[in-house]
Amino acid sequence: MQPILSPQSNTMSEQVKPYKDSDLQKKKQVQQMFDTISEDYDSLNRVISWGRDTVWRKRLVSLIVQAQPQRVLDIATGTGDLALSFAKKGIPHVVGLDLSEGMLRIAKKKAQQKEWAQGIQFVAGDSENLPFEEGSFDAVSVSFGIRNFENLEKGLAEIYRVLRPGGTFVILETAVPQKFPFKQGYFFYCKTLLPFIGRLFSKDKVAYKYLSESASVFPSGEKLNNILKKIGFINIKNFPQTMGVAVIYSSTK
Repeated sequence: MQPILSPQSNTMSEQVKPYKDSDLQKKKQVQQMFDTISEDYDSLNRVISWGRDTVWRKRLVSLIVQAQPQRVLDIATGTGDLALSFAKKGIPHVVGLDLSEGMLRIAKKKAQQKEWAQGIQFVAGDSENLPFEEGSFDAVSVSFGIRNFENLEKGLAEIYRVLRPGGTFVILETAVPQKFPFKQGYFFYCKTLLPFIGRLFSKDKVAYKYLSESASVFPSGEKLNNILKKIGFINIKNFPQTMGVAVIYSSTK
């Protein structure tokens, strides 16, 4: 999903929703939001991250590939870039799952244009109620989507369930740089430039406000490590990216 960057908040338990005047539950609002912005997603993604999101995803793919998995599940697959990268690396069974049918239509169109991607399966589904049997996958990835979970621990527990023992779980998510002057520059970018870019290019003005706010309350770093440990994951490692504006989390069942 979208690598929107935003300052860290102290209200880690706060649940941010896209449309505050809507009575729909968070996951339904997230689905609606990504359906709306799906056509602009890829191009705006590159602009917002200054193209660094492609570099971060390549590093995530490398961590997955080195474990030599046969079956990989990419949750919050969006327009399918990560799932396509796994298939291109020769992983024989790749499933991309997302709530948004709009995003999945684009992902399927991309796969149809690649001969080596014909085996990818794209599935509409809920990350907190995965339609797969226990131990179905050798590896699971989530790129810029885990903060959109309505119930983070429930979603992580579902990932743990469908992962085989010894399997690899890798997350790529935004974070706040801790060192001067990167932290100050990050805040300036998020508060000044990012809202302007969102208003300029997005069909849904609320969407990019939500994505920024959701990043600000996400429990990154050691807080996320502790949640992963609580679920049962082991061998947890963090790999900060580009001066700390994003982090790759690697763990094992």
